[in-house]
Amino acid sequence: METRRLRLLLELSRLGSMRQVAEELGTTTSTVSQQLAVLAREVGAPLVEPAGRRVRLTPAGRRLAQHAVTILAAVEAARLDLDPEAEPAGSLRVAGFATAIRRSLLPIVAELAVTHPRVRLLIHEHEPAEAFGLLAGDDVDLALVYDYDLAPAAVGPTLQSIPLWSVGWSLGVPAGLAAVAGDALTVFARFRDHDWIVNSRNTADEDVVRTVASMAGFEPRVVHRADSLELVQELILAGLGVALLPADLATLPGVGLVGLTDPQVRLRSYAVTRRGRAAWPPLALVLNQLTAGRTR
Repeated sequence: METRRLRLLLELSRLGSMRQVAEELGTTTSTVSQQLAVLAREVGAPLVEPAGRRVRLTPAGRRLAQHAVTILAAVEAARLDLDPEAEPAGSLRVAGFATAIRRSLLPIVAELAVTHPRVRLLIHEHEPAEAFGLLAGDDVDLALVYDYDLAPAAVGPTLQSIPLWSVGWSLGVPAGLAAVAGDALTVFARFRDHDWIVNSRNTADEDVVRTVASMAGFEPRVVHRADSLELVQELILAGLGVALLPADLATLPGVGLVGLTDPQVRLRSYAVTRRGRAAWPPLALVLNQLTAGRTR
């Protein structure tokens, strides 16, 4: 089996359309179809079947696509291993959420400029779902993402993640209403009649809000959506609702933070790469710097 045909099969399992596979890999739909037909003959089993106007993988096709993840990762690792001592050089494309860029990435930029001037970081600010999509499409090399302990993210088999740091989150409310005692369910119940503010570009914090609210016996009235933590605070100050905010956030005057326990809400940050890519010298260098930062 040729690895390029396995790549076509793996991309078809991800994208679900031969046309999209062709566009993704810069070839034609007929070429994709022909190469998958050759692959089917090589393995002696049908790999795709019609599904309306589209196609889908057969059970054998799905099994081979799962094997392709491991096979292609091993081939990539073998290629990189040909020169494991190479001096890190090249452009490393990073997609990450704003807090991780500030907290984890920017502190090492100045150091890299001195110690490894041939490594260039190309930084793109994205929420996790966007970063995962860019990583899956091989448009970035490294993603800095987050989830919550109450809303864990699913990392697909083609990706691998490294934990970086975590931070507790509180409920942001008008300062005059912040004197609330009790566990998270009691705190949430206190604000059951308020409007709620959630992230506009990621659903994780909304999942947490709805989970804790459900445990407290009510359905939150999610009204406003904003990505910027500063804008979220301004909405709170305007009396437009309450929202989850980092417990270590330096809040605007007039915004109070109410601690959440039992259950606690924690945001967890990860560095995520495509499987088999972490040995690439520039990426390995940055990953080492990021993980070293966990103990600084």
